[in-house]
Amino acid sequence: MRVIDVRHLGNERVIGCWEIDGVLVDPGPESSLETLLEGLEGERPRAVLLTHIHFDHAGASGALVRRWPDLPVYVHARGARHLADPERLVSSATRLYGEDGMRELWGEVVPVPQENLHVLEGGETVLGDFRVEYTPGHASHHVCYLHEPTGTAAVGDVAGVRIPPAELVIAPTPPPDIDVDAWERAIDLVEDWRPQRLALTHFGEVTDVERHLGDLRRTLRAQAGAARAADLETFTARHRERLVEEAGEETAAIYMQAAPPDHLWLGLDRWWSKQA
Repeated sequence: MRVIDVRHLGNERVIGCWEIDGVLVDPGPESSLETLLEGLEGERPRAVLLTHIHFDHAGASGALVRRWPDLPVYVHARGARHLADPERLVSSATRLYGEDGMRELWGEVVPVPQENLHVLEGGETVLGDFRVEYTPGHASHHVCYLHEPTGTAAVGDVAGVRIPPAELVIAPTPPPDIDVDAWERAIDLVEDWRPQRLALTHFGEVTDVERHLGDLRRTLRAQAGAARAADLETFTARHRERLVEEAGEETAAIYMQAAPPDHLWLGLDRWWSKQA
């Protein structure tokens, strides 16, 4: 079991792909594919497990299948159709980032053939040892995996962002489908597994599981309250100040690459508008 730092945009500790028992969990974006392949050292993975379909987690999936045409890819039912036909996602993201920005950040989004997709609902056990549960809150297509032999919970974004050596935990809350109440239930589910460790995409291994999840609960509610009380400019300025104060300039920049402050406000503001 190990984390492969795919060095997104050349930076360390932003995105990590977990290799557990020969299985890749969240391979990262296609823009970082060469770094991932270097880390694999020519070894073909048994399968790809996706926690959700956001580009920073799942963007390289189709390119990996293009390289290994029989590679199975596991994904929640709500995300599967977008992997098979990513045109709508790519079009939406291109409007946000522009064509050059899209290419630089995420690279090419290659469709995953339908025959490679293994559709999950939650409640399954796959590949012998990986227990699956549906964990919406960050995304409506989010699942988490428990590798029972090692007690490792591969949690995508549901367990938040924590960039070592800092201990600060933040909740990544981008639009469009943040649901704070559902997210809290997902945290409860992961905690009920009593994992020995959390495998974070952003970034690395967490062994103080109870404290980490407690910090995440508090920061999720605090961020939601801050987004409700402040406009975008004020929220982002205060968030940046907190990151620098608690993590230092260098690590704060990595937090902001993994979870841009404006995205945090936009997702929470959308959630509050739904509550109203």
